[in-house]
Amino acid sequence: MTQHSPGPGFRPRAAVAMSPEAADAVLDAESLRTLRALCDLAPLPALDDLSAPRARSVLAGVDLLVTGWGCPPLDAEVLRAAPRLRAVVHTAGSVRGLVTDACWERGIEVSSAAAANAVPVAEYTLAMILLSGKRVLEQARAYRAARRRDDWLRTPRTVGNHRRRIGILSASLTGRRVVELLRPHDLDVLLYDPYVSAAEAAELGVERVEPAELFARCDTVSVHTPLLPATRGLVGRELIEAMPEGAVLINTSRGAVVDQDALTDAVLAGRVRAVLDVTDPEPLPPDHPLWDCEDALITPHLAGSLGNEWRRLAETALAETARWASGAGFLHPVRRERLPFLA
Repeated sequence: MTQHSPGPGFRPRAAVAMSPEAADAVLDAESLRTLRALCDLAPLPALDDLSAPRARSVLAGVDLLVTGWGCPPLDAEVLRAAPRLRAVVHTAGSVRGLVTDACWERGIEVSSAAAANAVPVAEYTLAMILLSGKRVLEQARAYRAARRRDDWLRTPRTVGNHRRRIGILSASLTGRRVVELLRPHDLDVLLYDPYVSAAEAAELGVERVEPAELFARCDTVSVHTPLLPATRGLVGRELIEAMPEGAVLINTSRGAVVDQDALTDAVLAGRVRAVLDVTDPEPLPPDHPLWDCEDALITPHLAGSLGNEWRRLAETALAETARWASGAGFLHPVRRERLPFLA
């Protein structure tokens, strides 16, 4: 079968491969109109069973797949059914579990919307850093209970965001975005990432330190480490116990990066506070003590793209599709050699 090269005048044949619910959420009517203007798009519903007869018929002719949550792995069997497939545009962040070795061996180009998904996670993180520094939730709770204002001139000097030390664990896409958002504020930012040199850290405007120093010196530590075999349990009991009294641990990455039992012990003892958008397991069991602990704020994995933020994911995927079809290449490519370090 003849394959045409992307470039001026090239119009790829494409299909959407994800759960129908994900397609409805991420690809609104306007996005679909734009996608159809860029491609010869196979009719919906989205493909969510790539072994089904309809999927095999569609796959036989596609140059590009627009994937998302709920897309099955693109393994060797799937690729045999898609001899023309040359590119994957993923509308979500991680491509783990989706892109297989068979894809790389075929030379399929892969793009991800991870950079777009990092934006709301970083915004959530910034908000929680500032709110926890002012102890907003605790003070609102006390205000509601007392129905009167305390003597504000007796506020402890531990409350506030001036020159607080913020620790960023990993200069991932989200970690770097958080660093950018923190720049306008009067905060001192420290970073640990084994792949970032002191010179690069200086360019980012942060101080590079080792993990023990990060946890011992910082008023707030925000975890942005992908879950990899080497990072499971990375934030262990020793690091948590090194945190200053009243410090805050924020985790928007993966629950298993943090020793959940060690963190629970520290929070229940009143030593540290926690803002957890992810836990291990997720969700926590209904009788887990952190649910009723005032020093823990647990949110339902909502830091990533939700609601109108899905539009950003779609816009990223559409822009990547247009670039690839024109021959310009992806702006947000996923490289095989970088996959072991990505979420």
